[in-house]
Amino acid sequence: MHDGERWTEVHARLAELDRRLANDFASSTEERDEQLRQRTRQWATMPQEAQSDDWIEILAFRLGGETYAVESEHVALVMPLPQYTPLPGLPPHVLGIVNVRGRVVSVLDLRVLLELPISGLSDKNFLAILHGFGMEFGVLVDRVLGIDRLHRSSLQAEVANLSGIRAAYLLGVTPDQWTVLDGARLLSDPTMRINN
Repeated sequence: MHDGERWTEVHARLAELDRRLANDFASSTEERDEQLRQRTRQWATMPQEAQSDDWIEILAFRLGGETYAVESEHVALVMPLPQYTPLPGLPPHVLGIVNVRGRVVSVLDLRVLLELPISGLSDKNFLAILHGFGMEFGVLVDRVLGIDRLHRSSLQAEVANLSGIRAAYLLGVTPDQWTVLDGARLLSDPTMRINN
């Protein structure tokens, strides 16, 4: 095929595309409404696995060299770690407080709470603000991996090498060995409440 034939073929394809576009846009309002109704009926009959209670959406993050996650329904905000203010007399797992959009929020170090190896803080750390059950606090994370969806049945609820406080806040462990924390249990735990 020489160049002239190729250009003829390209022009023919473009003309066909123009014809199709003109026909689609030239359809009447009634025809478009009927197409939309048909599409809506089709989508309504599709399985809605995203809305099923069998699936959970999680925020995955790195913490102390391991991958952790928490249900995204408990996450209000993720932001770079701002300057926080340490306060005397707080439990060891509380770094201090921080101003988040005009609200004073306590900053928890899950590495201390979960007895993980601790390295120094850097300007690359993030703060995930958890909220619910009348409670709100920030948890320090090393790196945010993103949002993912998991099937509840894929979570292993009991793990032999997790005990004590780590097991108390465990929702499950994924096949990829991500530890999914129980955000509801963290937020409803009265020991997480910092009284001023």
